Order: sequence, then structure tokens, then C-alpha cells
Amino acid sequence: MRKKVLIGTLCVVGAVLVALVVYAIYVMQSYYRLDDNLELQPMPPANEAAKPLPQLELTDELTPLTVVAANLGFGAYGPDFDFFMDGGSGSVAQSADYVRANIQGSAEAIKGIEPDFVLFQEVDVKGTRSYDVDEYALLIDAFPNDTSVFAQNYDSPYLAWPPYAPHGANRAGLVTFSDHEVEDALRRSLPISDSFSKLLDLDRCYSIVRVPTSAGIDLVLFNVHLSAYGADAQVMQAQRDMLYADMRKERDAGNFVVAGGDFNHDMIGVSNEVYDNTTDTEASWAKPFDFAGVPEGFTVACKAQLDAGEFHSVATCRDAGRPYDGTNDRWVMDAFIYSDNVRCLEQQTLDLKFAYSDHNPVYMRFALPKPTQETS
Repeated sequence: MRKKVLIGTLCVVGAVLVALVVYAIYVMQSYYRLDDNLELQPMPPANEAAKPLPQLELTDELTPLTVVAANLGFGAYGPDFDFFMDGGSGSVAQSADYVRANIQGSAEAIKGIEPDFVLFQEVDVKGTRSYDVDEYALLIDAFPNDTSVFAQNYDSPYLAWPPYAPHGANRAGLVTFSDHEVEDALRRSLPISDSFSKLLDLDRCYSIVRVPTSAGIDLVLFNVHLSAYGADAQVMQAQRDMLYADMRKERDAGNFVVAGGDFNHDMIGVSNEVYDNTTDTEASWAKPFDFAGVPEGFTVACKAQLDAGEFHSVATCRDAGRPYDGTNDRWVMDAFIYSDNVRCLEQQTLDLKFAYSDHNPVYMRFALPKPTQETS
């Protein structure tokens, strides 16, 4: 009898080990990264009556423009959601209807401030975690008069964890909307770790969307989502260096540059103090941004406000290790970095009280001075 039990136990253990090996091979074989410098195809407005979009006109009178950055949290992060990679237990949204409600809720709130440009992150187009809801299609429905550009951030193999509700396979990306003509767009592949942790960080990128102006120079929008999980300081530095190099290149060419999105760092450097967080800065993954490394001629909008004593915004990101009850730790992680030929008029968090995502959108109102002959 004991022999039969032992043989049965060994068979079960053997089967589990074989399954784990097969799964590991599947994950490694399925992993891939998109090529760098991948040209992206701008999609025209869904509303036929909105075509073609106007060129961005620069006049002697400064015309305010508005850009919004919003991490949608793949539609899962309502106030009652926590995430297993942040210390919680949640891994997938409650339902497809829940995903739709969160995406549409965010979109409607953002539409309320009448943005000219919107930079979205964590937009699922097909995902286990989001019940295969095409969130890009929902956003197109919300912004039917805009050109849009989708840049795939990652296409992950099936993650069979946590076992009670696997995170699954997910394809997600960055989406940029513009209510002005878009000339072209490019996807840049960010450096990531070469170690096993790349399976957590997956692929990373930023997109570059070029909006021509009547002055013959471009407004260049960078839609950014830097690494959080599995990235060490060296990788993060390499990501910033690459982003800055592209931003400097555009500014050196005389173009206007605005980079916005989720930088996965504390973008004012003192969020713990501002929002009375309990997390120790050195122990937190939300480290202060490397402000000293920002290239000359560029400004982090929220940090400039803080330094001038003019920062009065609510946080843009909450601790997702537990559901939101108003006392979670909070940070400013979503921000804009702009070039010195862009005039920032206002930078503010759109306070949605984390109703639809673990991030609140952030917006910047700005103006583009018409270059004179001496500066052109």
C-alpha cells in the first residue's frame, strides 16, 4: 500500500514538474520585443465630417493649448481594486462592463476640459485582465474627431499567476490623440533588463508624434511610460538618457517639445511629505526623479511649480497595494517635461479621486510663441 502511495505521489510531483518546465519553455519562447524605430500609422478621425484636421496655426497672439496625460490602469483600477504586484491580491478587472465603465468614465472626464492632445498609457487592446475589451476602440468612440496613434507597449505571454485569478496574456500600449494634423509617428524601444526580470517588465517604449505648425516647425509630443517592476537604477538611467537624447535632437532642430506620461518616479521629489505618506522614501519603489539629469533647456512642470511655491495639485497616483479609502499613500508620478521654447501657462492634476484608475490625469495648458526671424 505504501509503495502505491509513494508511486502515486511521485507521479503527481513529476507531472507538476513537467508542467512547470513546459510552461517555462512556453513563456521564454513566447517572449519578444518589437523593433526599435518602428514607424506608426496615424489613424484619421472616426468622424468623417472631421476630416481633414487643421494644421496647428501659430499667430502673434498666443493661443492656449491643452495636453492631458492619463494612465488608465487597463480599466481595472476602480477604488476597490488592489494589485498583486503592489502587495494586494487583485489581478484582473471585475468584469468587462467594469472595464468599459472605467475607460469611458476617464475619457468623459478628460473631454470635459476640452484637450487638444491626450496621451494615454496602459490601454489594453486584448487582455485576459481586461476581458478582451478593446479599450483603444472605446477611446476612438470618445474622441471621434481626433487623429489617434497606437504604440504597442507589450504583448505578454500568459502569466499563470496568481493561481486563483491568473493575470493572463495581455497586449497593451500607448495612445496619443490630436485634434490637429499629425504628420508622422515613431515608436522607440526603451532599454530594459537583460535578466529574468524582463519577464516582469516585458517590453517598454515611448512614442513620438509630430504635429506640424504653420511656422514650418513641429510640435513634437512624447508619450512616455517608463519602467517600474523589475528595473534597476542602471536600466532607469538608460531609459532617461535615450528619451533625453531624442528630446534634445528635436529641440536642436528648432521644434517645440512636450513629453508627458507616467514616469514611475516621484516627479516632485517630496510626495511623501506633501501627502503625509507613511512609506519611507528609501524603502519605496517610488523614488524621487533624477532632476539633476534633466537636460539644459527642459523643465519638469510640476517640480518648477513646487520650487516656485506654486504647487497646489492633488496626487496623480495612489498606492495600489490595497483598495483606495482616501488614506493610501499618494505620489505625483504623471508629469510633463517641456522645452524652453514652450510657454507653460498652467499645470494641474485633474482630481477624479481615483474613481476610474489608480492614476488621476494631469494636464498642462501651454502656448507656442511664433518664432521670430532671429529665433527661427
